[in-house]
Amino acid sequence: MVEPTLGKGRESLVSEARMANDSRYYVPAQSPWPIMGAVGLFLMASGAGMLISHGNPGGWLLLAGALTITGMLFGWFGHVINESMSGLYSPQMDRSFRQGMSWFIFSEVMFFGAFFGALFYARVLSVPWLGGEHLHHLSTHQVLWPDFQAIWPLVTTPGGTQTEAMPWQGLPLVNTLLLLSSSVTLQFAHQALERGHRNRVKLLLGCTVLLGLLFLSLQVLEYYHAYTEMGLTLKSGIYGNTFFMLTGFHGMHVFLGSLMLAIMWLRVMKGHFNAHHHFAFLASAWYWHFVDVVWLCLFVFVYIL
Repeated sequence: MVEPTLGKGRESLVSEARMANDSRYYVPAQSPWPIMGAVGLFLMASGAGMLISHGNPGGWLLLAGALTITGMLFGWFGHVINESMSGLYSPQMDRSFRQGMSWFIFSEVMFFGAFFGALFYARVLSVPWLGGEHLHHLSTHQVLWPDFQAIWPLVTTPGGTQTEAMPWQGLPLVNTLLLLSSSVTLQFAHQALERGHRNRVKLLLGCTVLLGLLFLSLQVLEYYHAYTEMGLTLKSGIYGNTFFMLTGFHGMHVFLGSLMLAIMWLRVMKGHFNAHHHFAFLASAWYWHFVDVVWLCLFVFVYIL
């Protein structure tokens, strides 16, 4: 049996022809999606804050925000897809998309850089200072916390609460293998797309999405284990704070990346993309590989070291 290929359909040919002959910069009409995204992010931020301080009401707000963001992404992506398939985008617009995605990923690098910077400051500077590592910090140690021991992970809070450090073996190691495997399947899916093998793209991209969802499921299990059996919570001092902030925000990005790839999978199922016209797929792949690199840094600096 000859495998179906991702050849250029009539709509793709019309779209590319218009792009090649049209040098205008397309300006879309007013859209409700940006304000909807802002509302979703506000609900998620408010819900997360309330969940930490008050419990259940915040959980519902967090869920409402996640559903709003999901609906916004499907709606906004659908709008952009229709514009692209209608041939409204010129080569200049295509370059703008590439530049925009590049700057977006750069902003995400800075976002995680701030949290890794906080982790570095706590481990390399604050903890040794409190332990009186150098002579000029000895008075700090004696006045603020005489019984403090400068070790990391910091499993004893100033209030005397004891917690446990999350070991890197077990679920974190399994999740690392899952994300690394997802990058491999996504790369092979991209190669299959460039070679025009539709069935391989469907299979490999679907596997990537499933691996991402499995990662999220195991992370929920890890959090449950941390809260119920280890005493590791957001209130567990600087170690608990940095652990959940870094892994939690990363999990949010895995959710977003999985959603983006799921939309790309649906587009492949509908016959979109060909070997030369698939930047939406490529942008989603860039984002997913970035998320994987962040996890590798997390695995090393949060779990192992």
